[in-house]
Amino acid sequence: MAKRKLGIAVVGLGGAVGTTMAAGVELLKKGLIGMDGLPLAELSVEGLADYTDIIFAGWDLFGDDLAKAAEGHEVLTYKQHVAIEDELRGIKPWPAIGDPKFLSLIDGENKLGSSSHRAIVEKLKSDLAEFGSRCDSVVVINLASTEKLAAEGNEIFNSLAGFEHALDENSPDISPAMLYAYAAIAEGVPYGNFTPSLAADIPALIEFAEKQNVPIAGKDGKTGQTFIKTVLAPALKSRALHVDGWYSTNILGNRDGLALSNEDSLASKIKTKSSVLDDILGYDVEDHIVDIRYYRPRGDSKEAWDNIDIRGFLGQPMQIKVNFLCKDSILAAPLAIEIARCLDLAKQRGQSGIQEQLSVFFKLPMTNGETPEHAFHKQEEALLNWF
Repeated sequence: MAKRKLGIAVVGLGGAVGTTMAAGVELLKKGLIGMDGLPLAELSVEGLADYTDIIFAGWDLFGDDLAKAAEGHEVLTYKQHVAIEDELRGIKPWPAIGDPKFLSLIDGENKLGSSSHRAIVEKLKSDLAEFGSRCDSVVVINLASTEKLAAEGNEIFNSLAGFEHALDENSPDISPAMLYAYAAIAEGVPYGNFTPSLAADIPALIEFAEKQNVPIAGKDGKTGQTFIKTVLAPALKSRALHVDGWYSTNILGNRDGLALSNEDSLASKIKTKSSVLDDILGYDVEDHIVDIRYYRPRGDSKEAWDNIDIRGFLGQPMQIKVNFLCKDSILAAPLAIEIARCLDLAKQRGQSGIQEQLSVFFKLPMTNGETPEHAFHKQEEALLNWF
């Protein structure tokens, strides 16, 4: 069977996760790294793109080529950077949407000029069409910094007709994340939201995806602390150990951490991180606290602390403490790659709308009206059954 080239168009291509994705694929092409960290590497599924048949493009507010961007993020080792520097230098981000109303702390010079929503959408579609001429299929993955928490109940989000009227009127309530999602769907390109930002999960864009026969998935990649939480919580439930409290705190120092030091963006992130526990356990954990702090010295390294207060037989109290010293992009990049491969496969299979089987990759999975399944083992089973 002829190989298919998959293009991944990344919103936030020059960020730490985007550069790590591209670097990882280039290192795989040269046989310089193994498959560690790639959850689907052992699967043999017809139509699932090979890692070495992936190419990258995308948008970023910072115009540096990926070699220069990767140097700044300091995720790669020196040897890794040198080995693929030429390949990364050849990837330069397209101009991105910049709107300080939705993201106030991250701004760069590689910006689309102030224009109408419709003009911006047409430019994004043009970027995707040009990229699509270089590969067999394209998927869009949103890795941009977290936007402020949008008003989900806004009536313009409730129907495609209302949303498109708001586009025509240049509504200030339409965020950059929504414009990227709309452009991708309009172009027939699958879209995955790895961020907590409100985007393709509004009713209007779900309707649009179904109308256009486009697969969509999201939101907020489940990489570190929440991944551990959705593994531990089902185990505690199965042993009838009652959770009295769960204190989670994070410190991280990359660009994502800087964006989250804005209270509006932080509210979006905490919402997706806080939602999983009660659903898994079946009762409200009154003292479930989630705290995130920007701590610049850590860079892309992240520290997640969890203190879990549990109650067992005879009402006796016990504690579990977890200290997860992880690297943000090293956990996130392979998941974003896998999401793109799965969305591409869904498109080949003729599936459209919300791809619930990809819930295993997200903190707040999109569903078709049901309460999301958060327990990791059940999510993984659903994905494997889909394959």
